[in-house]
Amino acid sequence: MKMINIISKAGIFTLILLFVFQSCSSSNDSKDDPAVVTPDKISVQVEIVGKTAEMPNGDGSGKINLKIEADNAKSYKVVVNKETKEITTNTFAYEFTEPGTKTYTIDVTAFNGIKYTHTSTTVNIFVARKLIWSDEFNTDGAPDDAKWGYNTGTGGGWGNNELQYYTNRTENVRIDNGTLKITAIKEDYMGSKYTSTRMLTKGKFAFKYGRAEVRAKLPVGGGTWPAFWLLGDNIDTVPWPGCGEIDILESVGNNPDVIHSSLHSPGRSGNTPDTKTVKIPNTATEFHVYAAEWSVESIKFFVDDNLFYTYKNSSTTPFNEKFFVILNFAMGGNFGGAVDPNFKSATYEVDYVRVYN
Repeated sequence: MKMINIISKAGIFTLILLFVFQSCSSSNDSKDDPAVVTPDKISVQVEIVGKTAEMPNGDGSGKINLKIEADNAKSYKVVVNKETKEITTNTFAYEFTEPGTKTYTIDVTAFNGIKYTHTSTTVNIFVARKLIWSDEFNTDGAPDDAKWGYNTGTGGGWGNNELQYYTNRTENVRIDNGTLKITAIKEDYMGSKYTSTRMLTKGKFAFKYGRAEVRAKLPVGGGTWPAFWLLGDNIDTVPWPGCGEIDILESVGNNPDVIHSSLHSPGRSGNTPDTKTVKIPNTATEFHVYAAEWSVESIKFFVDDNLFYTYKNSSTTPFNEKFFVILNFAMGGNFGGAVDPNFKSATYEVDYVRVYN
């Protein structure tokens, strides 16, 4: 009985010591692992690069710098222009690329472990267009073969019953004194009554969305049919009209000074309803700028920066793939109409072709 009492007292003493040790240990742990604090007082400062009184939306670079302030924050998530960036510093740089002046929302979340706080702000930013391809036609002689190729052959092979034979001869295409000159000539050649040129960037340059423009002076004469247009780069695997066609400039000598802009797509080929015209004076004696601005939402057509036609684009059209550029000068055919019997030659003059992002 005495031995049992000794053991019982020793056991009780041991339990007391363990309890005291664990209590001390628990107290120390709580000091080393304080409660996580939610970030507080979050703010976002936006610096627009190049902002001045004259350029309140920036210098066109599209660049901004963010400075985020939030007490107790250890990391951040920034959502801007549908992009999400996770960072561990409170500074962040971003570059917008879609041309024009637009308003964007910037969402910022500050984190401290699993706890967070959120804010948002907006910014108006100007992005200048950037030239991605051009030909200024400043070197006399033949066009640059790194930029242009040719379709050659009889006009009847292009689906419009055209009368010309396309060549790459200097008689039909050359650069002279700073302009490209495509000349249609009345002559017997390879079974055709006329010659001309059709040049294109297929296999050399194609683009998706942006602005394409030509500065040109148009030919004179019944039956002339100059054009500046875009064709789907996938035409070898998706035949026309499935590949899509964007006609930025078409004009016919039988109806001078009338500019046609049209789009061709499945079910809307040939005599397409997606077309509009505008009357522009002196197209054969003065240079004018013919352009299209193409985006996922729309294709807008301009002459001298005056908008005259807007086509609503959508995911169901072919106009969401890459397209290449074509310059050509046809004679007669379904659209060009009857050729003036006194026609001898006429020239389509192009100062430049430019494509912007």
